[in-house]
Amino acid sequence: MRIKSLVLSVFLLTTFLSLEAQESKKVQDQKAIKDMCGCFEVSFKYTETFSPEIDYEKKLDYTAYALEWAELVEDKEDEISIQHLLVINDTMVIKHWRQDWLFEDDSKFVYDTGNTWKFIDQDKDEVQGKWTQKVYQVDDSPRYSGTATWVHYDDKTYWENESNSPLPRREYTKRDDYNLMKRGNRQEITDEGWVHEQDNKKIVKQDDNNESLLVMEKGYNTYTRVEDEQCLAAKEWWSDNQKYWSKVRKIWDDIYTSNEVLELRKSVDGKPLYMHLTPEKAPSKKAIRTTIEKFIVKA
Repeated sequence: MRIKSLVLSVFLLTTFLSLEAQESKKVQDQKAIKDMCGCFEVSFKYTETFSPEIDYEKKLDYTAYALEWAELVEDKEDEISIQHLLVINDTMVIKHWRQDWLFEDDSKFVYDTGNTWKFIDQDKDEVQGKWTQKVYQVDDSPRYSGTATWVHYDDKTYWENESNSPLPRREYTKRDDYNLMKRGNRQEITDEGWVHEQDNKKIVKQDDNNESLLVMEKGYNTYTRVEDEQCLAAKEWWSDNQKYWSKVRKIWDDIYTSNEVLELRKSVDGKPLYMHLTPEKAPSKKAIRTTIEKFIVKA
């Protein structure tokens, strides 16, 4: 009996310590994600590197700089959402991308060319202890998502994943020589802020069994933290407009849960979706839904 009791005690202690370690790890993960909030000076740098085609002509490097505010929109146990806002000349604000982080999420969306996304289920065993990052465009339509583990080791904190994505905003109106990007994302927290490092593959996809690499690309985007006061205009803009964009997000959530495949038109009446979404006119939720549904290609 004493041996059985000892075995049981050891088992319970081991289980307790394991659960405690998991909880501690999750707290570290949450902190890392929220460390991406605040005011940042951002540099965007991209350069094409290797192509298997000897006659491929490398495109010019891309470099840009911006001041960006990252607002904490949701802060829940298993869900953290960050809205990015660009600040131009200290006063003009442009709504930028959004990243949602979901713990042990059993769903994600996968880009499949032709402005089409597939919504798929994930095995619960495969997402245990992992975070799914879902990235959305300026109009809160989908962009890409991926699942991986936050790593805290050897004084480094990072998350990395490869995901299918549409062409980046800097190229989707300028190029038609490829139709899919495989994004190799690494987001690492640093003493100065954080770094978004990318190893991207620009792919020509004809069907599920026919893909070819056009060229590889290196991306290195640095987010250097500055005083929050520099992003005051963005904070005030978000305070004035957050209710409107909350309505937009809820409408998209309804659309995502009711579709296995989502195909979107790139424009309606000659304008992309973000130009139709105007919080200044204070439209109703029904009017916002009607606007968004004009862009959905019915099955």
